[in-house]
Amino acid sequence: MGNATEIYALRYATMSPRTLHMNFLQPDPHDTTAQDLDYFVWLIRTGGRDILVDTGFNAAEAEIRHRTLTRDPVDALASFGVDAADIRDIIVTHLHYDHAGNLDRFPNARFHLQEREMAYATGRCMCLGMLRYPFTVEHVTTMVRHVYGDRVTFHNGDGEVAPGVTVHRVGGHSDGLQVVRVDTARGPVVLASDAAHYYANLQRRSPFPIVYNVGDMAQGWETIERLAGHPDRFIPGHDPLVTELYPRVNEAADAYALHVAPWRSFAT
Repeated sequence: MGNATEIYALRYATMSPRTLHMNFLQPDPHDTTAQDLDYFVWLIRTGGRDILVDTGFNAAEAEIRHRTLTRDPVDALASFGVDAADIRDIIVTHLHYDHAGNLDRFPNARFHLQEREMAYATGRCMCLGMLRYPFTVEHVTTMVRHVYGDRVTFHNGDGEVAPGVTVHRVGGHSDGLQVVRVDTARGPVVLASDAAHYYANLQRRSPFPIVYNVGDMAQGWETIERLAGHPDRFIPGHDPLVTELYPRVNEAADAYALHVAPWRSFAT
């Protein structure tokens, strides 16, 4: 692995077609374009260890949710030369179905989760179908089992997973959503997960419609910008543009290197 920290986005699923109203709470009425939704997990390689960010979903969940699964995330990791049994740390940005499936596929991992996310996913807000919809009860109960198995490290706001790899609660999309800041040779890179599904959600200050607290989401964008320090160093959670801006390094895993600069800059 070497000494330099590396980050890879592994694309495992997609959803199309989508309308602007599906991607922006207040879409621009003059914009007639529509973007597909891509699904990723992220692999951080630092200090001789692999850290996985989110675990995706499997074929059964894809069928239930009507998503197109192009490769199981665990199989994508295997194609990238990473055995699920060798993963020791997994950061779960939040417990929505597309970020917290496959939790039973990593037998030796410790899961890093915001305390508020577990409280949210098991609390009174789940009595409301609109807020409950992005969660899958089997995923949540599996995480509860991991808590009882002493395999979860809870973070309350900011936390460190490894030197140069930190988590930061931003909320908004889900009450305990956390983003991941990674020190790299090109500067700090922020994996924004669903704090911004698309680059445009943050750039236009226009939320993705699945949101628990719009105020927290807006403040989260400011946090991301501060943590990244440059508009080229934040990575949205579902934007197909990521696969165009960054080099594809593994076809079988559909993996893209994020620790290098994008070919096109967002800086003005």
